[in-house]
Amino acid sequence: MEIKRITLPPLAGPGDVTTFYSFESGSARSMALSTMAVLLAGRQNATVPVLMIDFDTAAPGLHHYFERPGERPGLLEYFQACRDHLRLFGRGAAARDDAALARQVLEAVDWEPFVERVDQSRPLYLMRAGRFDDSYGERADQFDWDGLFEACPALFRCFADYMAQRFAHVLVDARSGRSAAVSICTTLLPRRLVAVFTPNQGSLDGLSGVVTRAIDYRCSHEDEQRPLLVYPLPSSIDSADVQRRLLWRRGDPQRALAGYQSVIEQLLRQCYGVARISLDSYFDEIQLQQIHAVAGGEALAAGAGRDCDRFSPARTFSTLLDWMSGNYFPWQSHAEVRLCAAISAARERLGRGITTALSLPLAHDLHQLGLLYRGNGRVDDAIACFEESTSLRQRLLGDEHADTRATRALLAVVLRQQGRTAEARLLQELLVDDCARLLGTDHPDTLAARAALAATLAHAGEFARALGLHEQLIEASERVLGCGHLHTLDRLAGQAQTLARHGEFSRARMVYERVLEGRERLLGSEHEDSLRCAQQLAALLLELGDLGNARKLQEGVAGARERNAGPDHPATMQARELLAEIMAAQSDLGGVRGMLELLAKSRERCLGADHPDTITSQTRLASTLSEQGDLDAARRLQQKLVNVHEQVHGSDDAHTRDSNMALASTLSRQGHGVDARKLADSVQQGGGRRSGILDAPDSGDSLGHKLAQLQELIDQRCEREARALADSLRKSVLRRNVPALLRLRGVALIKQVYQRNNDKDALLAFAQDEVSALQQALTDAVGGRPVSAR
Repeated sequence: MEIKRITLPPLAGPGDVTTFYSFESGSARSMALSTMAVLLAGRQNATVPVLMIDFDTAAPGLHHYFERPGERPGLLEYFQACRDHLRLFGRGAAARDDAALARQVLEAVDWEPFVERVDQSRPLYLMRAGRFDDSYGERADQFDWDGLFEACPALFRCFADYMAQRFAHVLVDARSGRSAAVSICTTLLPRRLVAVFTPNQGSLDGLSGVVTRAIDYRCSHEDEQRPLLVYPLPSSIDSADVQRRLLWRRGDPQRALAGYQSVIEQLLRQCYGVARISLDSYFDEIQLQQIHAVAGGEALAAGAGRDCDRFSPARTFSTLLDWMSGNYFPWQSHAEVRLCAAISAARERLGRGITTALSLPLAHDLHQLGLLYRGNGRVDDAIACFEESTSLRQRLLGDEHADTRATRALLAVVLRQQGRTAEARLLQELLVDDCARLLGTDHPDTLAARAALAATLAHAGEFARALGLHEQLIEASERVLGCGHLHTLDRLAGQAQTLARHGEFSRARMVYERVLEGRERLLGSEHEDSLRCAQQLAALLLELGDLGNARKLQEGVAGARERNAGPDHPATMQARELLAEIMAAQSDLGGVRGMLELLAKSRERCLGADHPDTITSQTRLASTLSEQGDLDAARRLQQKLVNVHEQVHGSDDAHTRDSNMALASTLSRQGHGVDARKLADSVQQGGGRRSGILDAPDSGDSLGHKLAQLQELIDQRCEREARALADSLRKSVLRRNVPALLRLRGVALIKQVYQRNNDKDALLAFAQDEVSALQQALTDAVGGRPVSAR
């Protein structure tokens, strides 16, 4: 039979290879591949060549989606031909170079007879699983994929590159389960892996194993050092049962049920080594609902290009392509992905010239992306976006345009957040002058610019000028807008923050209380601004020693956070952490234990067992258990922490040594003196003691021991030794991971030493350090943003 030659549109560069895999639910996987293939081939006026490869030789099905007869040869016959040529070429000199041998075989075997066009309206092609004659089943079962790989390990990698030079997209339909063919499809062929799963434990476990092995293989084999982007695709989602859908995705912490989102987040954290991953935005968009056509494997592909309403699976696949087309990570939000794609497209069109029609939208998108990065705490990325947006707007619109001024204002704020106070101050002073000249001294933009300048002055330590500016701003806001206006409350909140930074805690308290009353009246007690102010005030009350009011206020914040955002939201965890601090100051060890247990579980679910925040929470919990006398629970948790530190840092790291010493202390208190001494001796022999107390964070037990030594030196009037130990402990007791009782005790002892030495300079310097630590605690209490930030 004569084979018609294939003519493909030219490519600007190599294409991408994407494997679709599912541990089960093969029909959903094949339907996803075929539908996305139609969508891709229809892009750019239907000039994007796409090749589908059916690698599921055990249960082939791609050809059914396009109603193709089964006489044509396909994948099985193609690799049988490759195997025959390997046997021929393998005897020659080319066998010494594995990649060269693979390329020689691929050039010798004509791929076109094994590929057929399945859509005459777009360049869509299929390499079916094989020729479905009477011998197909036997040939598929007997084909030795392992043997073919051993004969030429580079063959499959080179095959993927070879086909990607001819097609913009090569989509591989892998078989389900685990096998040699699955490993070829998931490990050797793709750049991207679409991992289809159903929300049950078996599917998730199977998927996790395949993904982990694929990435581990690439990391451990020199010839396979290529990135692999994994895009999870949940399928069979019941869109009608809301509670069940949310339970599958989010789980239920009260019943210790993990949702599929937390399982996938943990998998990606482990595979990519990224500390903090959130798939909230991704799974908000990417869920394949359970419909009859998906369950039955019906041919949806043909109508994918036209039937793309919000209930169609094609809408989900089209959105998934937003991430895949730009090779974005799934933990990047959809808003970020769309902005990055628009910016990239604008830059490509813009070229070297400056065109207003293109540059102004580019400046706008950069501004929006900077806002997004700022909200996510990515200050460096935000600065880069704001700087480029400002530069474009200055050239096109001028310094005095409202859009330019808006971007300049945000640039100054993030520069201050990064510690570049002098640059931020210069920008803000110029901005204040421009706004006053153009708009007047009482215009809202002028007042906002002056408020930002006051915050920067406070960061620079110029409290007198900052507080004077706050007074002017409050007077102007009350006069122009009224005492109860939201902007006036924002100005008051800025003043309270500066007062707290300056150490005027009583005045700061009165101002915060006024702000909180006004925001609760105007916005509601559980509005974000109200909760943020309440948490700031609770942290301040803790430092003032008004523990009853601090606890009452913070319990309300923590309850509202959990109701509105869920138990695992970062804001909820921050609220619980501060509440635990307050309970510790009240010596309520039972309450502290309960809060820390919730906090440790949430952080382990959301961040992973080896994340620093998780380790900090568990370390504090172990210290609390030890103080409570629950030594068995403390010992189990300390052993877990030792194992985590050894896996992450190694056995000789300071963190591991400290964890082992804390465990040895608990063993000793339990009466296991011999085991405790052996453990302590092994720690000292392995790495020796730390050279200094500041080399690593102190565990609760080791710091408590040092404070006991300091108390003893004070009681014995050993002035010189007490002073030396107090100086060495100054920074340690102010660390955020130190339990509140230990911190308060340490601060009191250090101040006592300086007072007995009559060293007013040291006492003042330590007080300033304490205020700085308070300011950091207040900032952390609201997620790293100033209280006046909207």
